[in-house]
Amino acid sequence: MNHQKVAIITGGGRGIGAATAKIFAHHGHAVCINYKSNFASANDLAQEITTQGGRCITVQADVSLEDDVLRLFETVDQQLGAVSVLVNNAGILKPQMRLEDMNADRINTILTNNVTSYFLCCREAIKRMSTRHGGQGGVIVNVSSGAARSGAPHEYVDYAASKGAIDTLTKGLSLEVAAEGIRVNCVRPGFIYTDMHADGGEPERIERLKSVIPLQRGGLPEEVAEAIYWLASEKSSFSTGNYLDLTGGL
Repeated sequence: MNHQKVAIITGGGRGIGAATAKIFAHHGHAVCINYKSNFASANDLAQEITTQGGRCITVQADVSLEDDVLRLFETVDQQLGAVSVLVNNAGILKPQMRLEDMNADRINTILTNNVTSYFLCCREAIKRMSTRHGGQGGVIVNVSSGAARSGAPHEYVDYAASKGAIDTLTKGLSLEVAAEGIRVNCVRPGFIYTDMHADGGEPERIERLKSVIPLQRGGLPEEVAEAIYWLASEKSSFSTGNYLDLTGGL
């Protein structure tokens, strides 16, 4: 019987997701790196983990689509075993603009990718983790954003609102499954050095804004990954429904 813990990291091919996959592998978890389109980076990361003796698979899935989510979790069931940790990290950002310039297509794309995806992945994780269903318990860590508190005016209110939904999901779900062996917590990163800023149309955004961050610098993906791992580990065993801000004091 293999009792190795299994972690699924959505959007695991780059940035915070990739750093998180590495840290879970380092701590002995079998890791599933989910990616939507960037096969090369996900595959390179999986090879790096496997070369260092870890167990790792990659699964292409658009987690905003129900059928893809079902296939993702079924693949993990078959190849790695029962999921113990879900890190909901997949998310998208659209170019900076005021709300008055946004169309419904943009708004719905953001909400489907950043909110529906988390709900669907949580649902499938709970079906497998919950003691109500004969599971062994588990942990869900949602990646929200400091934008949920700031609202991201003039940049991406839609993205900020999608992360506000994740904060609420974290609270409600944590209470719903607290008695079933499942903890649900959330990290809220802000101004982290990742490729995502380029998606928003400003690759050097942190350099422009770092003087307003109390710690006077941007954060590293590894710093967020450490917090995610802590929330998923037994070291935070009495914490559920909580938010950990990683915004350099902002």
